[in-house]
Amino acid sequence: MTIQLLNDRYQVIQTLGAGGFGQTYLAEDTYMPSKRRCVVKQLKPIHNNPQIYQIVQERFQREAAILEELGGANDQIPALYAYFSSGGEFYLVQEWVEGDTLTAKFQKQGLFSEAAAFELFMNILPVLDYVHSKNIVHRDIKPDNIIVRYSDGKSVLIDFGAVRESMGTVVNSQGNPTSSIVIGTPGYMPSEQAAGRPVYSSDLYSLGMTVIYLLTGRVAQQLETDSQTGEIVWRQYASHISPMMAGIIDRAIAYHPRDRYPTARAMLDALQSIANPIPPTQPVLTQATLVSAPPPQTVHKKPQPTPQSSQNNSQNNILIGSLIAGGLIGASIIIGQMLTKSPQEITDKTVLASPTPSTVPSPVETPSIAPSLTIETPKFTPTPSLPTQSTPSPTPLVTPDDNTTFNTYFWLSQRRVTDADLDGKSGFELDIMRNSIFASHGRRFDTPELQHYFNNQAWYRPIYSPKEFPRKLLSIIEQQNVEYISKYQDRYGLRYFKK
Repeated sequence: MTIQLLNDRYQVIQTLGAGGFGQTYLAEDTYMPSKRRCVVKQLKPIHNNPQIYQIVQERFQREAAILEELGGANDQIPALYAYFSSGGEFYLVQEWVEGDTLTAKFQKQGLFSEAAAFELFMNILPVLDYVHSKNIVHRDIKPDNIIVRYSDGKSVLIDFGAVRESMGTVVNSQGNPTSSIVIGTPGYMPSEQAAGRPVYSSDLYSLGMTVIYLLTGRVAQQLETDSQTGEIVWRQYASHISPMMAGIIDRAIAYHPRDRYPTARAMLDALQSIANPIPPTQPVLTQATLVSAPPPQTVHKKPQPTPQSSQNNSQNNILIGSLIAGGLIGASIIIGQMLTKSPQEITDKTVLASPTPSTVPSPVETPSIAPSLTIETPKFTPTPSLPTQSTPSPTPLVTPDDNTTFNTYFWLSQRRVTDADLDGKSGFELDIMRNSIFASHGRRFDTPELQHYFNNQAWYRPIYSPKEFPRKLLSIIEQQNVEYISKYQDRYGLRYFKK
């Protein structure tokens, strides 16, 4: 068997793939001392017309120059080594990337975790951001066209569609060159790309569908589509994904381009907000917390004097003397602290020491000795036997910049809620907590105030009306948590938003 030598230089080792546009080979560069391996792509025009051939050649040279620029500036795009034409066919010689395609990786390890999907997004989106900055749309992002490189684990984007499009050039009835083919893979390309009008967010759609395949093991043809909105219904096959991540993917694969992220950078920013979420509100550690008063001592009733030995009397005298000394020391410390306080603080301390907790005013914040510490006077906090009743807050509860609440409730999709999670929360908090489960799946709300609250959450993407919302989108854990919180609210009368 004669080993094929292309352009009298590239010795073919094996065929990597074949399709309607030609074949792809793994080859060795015989002109290089290292005999470095490379990928040679053989491309065939769909027509042999000499007029069309000249146009195809010009387009091929232009696209090859773009590939050279892209690969030379980004190490996650294969470098272009050479290009040439021979026998009416065109050839690209590119860097050989040693690694596994995402398809091969999926076949080896099975479903991707959320962390693996997040890592993939963080690897590829900066590459797309760079590609789009050059006014280029890749147009064929799919699991076969992303290779995870062995040497550093980075994801490499291969097989840009523009060169193949040039091979489909024809001359229309007006005598103008145009493309007769649509570049893309069914199931991974959006409707506007299938119509021949790709935009930057078309690549985001393809990337989102790629990740859905890796998370669910299902291609688009195996997923349902909402008959009214055209949106793909996939979440029930990826219950291990948090609502926040699922919301980002949903926006990437929105049916209409205007509903998607406008740029790869915008999607990257949304993902980074997951990696660095706003932490839940924590109690302020004050000096009063760090140096708290000692717990109340148990007072024992003094026993009646009885005849005792001189040894016992001596021990009692020592004990009494110690108590007196300790009291004097404690008193001196208290007096010393009071001398450093303002009159207002001393008044607060006096009030706090009164036997009527109901008259305790709000603690007064005072300057601390160290700039990083805030001194607060202690206050009595009665421990209720039942949750507190819902009362309107004196300050606005629904604020446009309040993005912290949901960050504390995404776990409702991962574990069962308990009374310990609900005790002490107001009706408002419980309403938000329960409805955040529905909101994470894109449900709208009849209550204007509740709808307003979620509209101001960056992660929220409304899709379904309350009547159209499919309950099957909720996982079993989510359904159980909705019912549990609702029963808890009814039990204690803790409702804020009125139906």
